[in-house]
Amino acid sequence: MGTKTVDEAGAETGTEAKSDEAKVDTTKVEETTEATEAVTDAAAAADESEEAAGDEVDGLREDTQEGPSGVGQGAGAVVSAGLGLVSLTGSWVATVAAARETLVGQLGTSSSASVATQVKEVYGDAWATTALIGGLFALAALIVGVVVLARPAFGAPGKPQPAWIKSVAWGGVALGVIGLLLAVAKYTDIILGLPSTS
Repeated sequence: MGTKTVDEAGAETGTEAKSDEAKVDTTKVEETTEATEAVTDAAAAADESEEAAGDEVDGLREDTQEGPSGVGQGAGAVVSAGLGLVSLTGSWVATVAAARETLVGQLGTSSSASVATQVKEVYGDAWATTALIGGLFALAALIVGVVVLARPAFGAPGKPQPAWIKSVAWGGVALGVIGLLLAVAKYTDIILGLPSTS
């Protein structure tokens, strides 16, 4: 019986040891499983972030390839505003053309001509030439500004025109209209007409 007791105690101790080993093995399996799941989750997250980054890059590529970038429209708006400003302030082209017209008037007018004829030929024609060239610059500013503003209607649908382009183009159109009105008024002698010689 003593042996039985020892055997039974040994058997019980062995069973407890086996169950402790089983618990340790089960804990190790659970830890390994959790680590594997964590690695799998990390790999899945990395794949998702790579896909998201790839989608963003593809989106950027599509945006750049889809339609115009607006550089041409921006340049057109700036050109329109510049032409409108030149139409108001004058240009070297107008200065040279006016000087040439003055020279032609001096050469074509005899010294015996009346004062009214001399004033008209020497100064009046030069003034009209300056007004004409200013009007051409104003008309060019007006046309370029209108084309820039109308361009989105014929461009990529759903792509709005940046606000600064619209603002500058409207400025060019406004300067063109003002310059054109002033040019017509100067050419027809409404503004700063030739002085009376009588």
